[in-house]
Amino acid sequence: MSRFISVDRSTSYLLPPSVDEWLPANHLARFVVEVIEQLDLSALTRQYGARGSAAHHPAVLLGLLIYGYATGVHSSRKIERATYDSLAFRFVAANTHPDHDTLATFGRRFLKEIEALFVQVLVLAREMKLLKLGHIALDGTRIDANASKHKALSWGHAHKIEAQLRQEVQTLLALAESRDAQAVPDGMDVPAEIARREDRLRALAQAKAKIEQRAAERHEREQQEFVAKTAKRQAQREAGKKPRGPDPEPPQAGPKDSDQVNLTDEDSRIMPRSGGGFAQSYNVQAGVDTQTMLIVTAHVTQACNDKREVQPTIEAIRALPEVLGWVQTLIADNGYCSQANAQACGDAGITPLLAIGRERHHLPVMERFAPEAPAPETIDPFTRMAHQLGTQAGRALYRLRKQTVEPVFGIIKRVMGWRQMSMRGLDKAQGEWNLVTMAWNIKRLHVLRAA
Repeated sequence: MSRFISVDRSTSYLLPPSVDEWLPANHLARFVVEVIEQLDLSALTRQYGARGSAAHHPAVLLGLLIYGYATGVHSSRKIERATYDSLAFRFVAANTHPDHDTLATFGRRFLKEIEALFVQVLVLAREMKLLKLGHIALDGTRIDANASKHKALSWGHAHKIEAQLRQEVQTLLALAESRDAQAVPDGMDVPAEIARREDRLRALAQAKAKIEQRAAERHEREQQEFVAKTAKRQAQREAGKKPRGPDPEPPQAGPKDSDQVNLTDEDSRIMPRSGGGFAQSYNVQAGVDTQTMLIVTAHVTQACNDKREVQPTIEAIRALPEVLGWVQTLIADNGYCSQANAQACGDAGITPLLAIGRERHHLPVMERFAPEAPAPETIDPFTRMAHQLGTQAGRALYRLRKQTVEPVFGIIKRVMGWRQMSMRGLDKAQGEWNLVTMAWNIKRLHVLRAA
């Protein structure tokens, strides 16, 4: 006769159940709570007043967001539901149930404070003897904005729509002044139609002003580059050398017909996808420690390429506490390579290792073991970097990039399931990226401690 474990869903507990008994000892939710309890949350708690109804503690709300992002639950509504359905979320919430509006408001309100908590987690990793800065691999990936590319308005199309709306307003005004009542189609409210088009014209004017502002900023940047290139070519001529290629053309001022702004999230940009096509996106950057795969720098940019992202990374490294140590080498692919970036690293006391071209695969065996060229007798960082990339030690160090920063992006996108911003605007996108990278670091520390 078969024997089964008895099923009983109605007998009450003799003693109240303890939340602490719900999860295994090494569960990630326990570690998230343990880490947050060691953080200084005074910047958050002092912003709560003594009046009104009791509020959920910031440690509980932060823990729910961190554990949610770490396990692929990003929606505040899904997190609220999980505090009922999931033992792990119940444990983090201490058997309370903050509603989705409270969670969403907390996430938007304390984005700047979370940036400071991101650094505190790194300091905690140092105290746990799990982080010691040395070599940093830098890379970027595109994350979809919380906006559709179909809501983008170009400069050329804006003029066409504006002309059409102005013509329609004149037509409607003529209908309103007409004494012939039969000239107005049935069901048409002429004043309402005029007001609707005037609202759209005001929105178009605002969008055009933003496009003009961006065009002016671009022209100023391109003008500086043009002056620098012209001066460099002139210096070559004075030294008796003929510059390569034709002289650069001066940049043209004003917007182009293809310049556009997104009406849903104006800070986002149209960016190419890796698999083809375009999407409304942000470019998120991460500097990853090669030994631990912990993210030590994180920022968001609107640029489609990575040429200008070395300097912000260096500034973020300088802002880190001294207790974390100092970065010795910055490793990045050829998208970051430039004379200016190599010089910026050298000025900061960091050895640049920026790929000059695409990495060659399957080098011939004799070339791999060929004697290395002597180090150049120069202080130019770019020349020294080019030599180091050709050495066996330099190639071995550069290979660390693919096995550190790229897997981090892959896990964040595929395992943690974060591929799109939930908030709009550059500042909020930066805050959300800090929250995501903080969740990754805590998740990674949980693995490192177990190992």
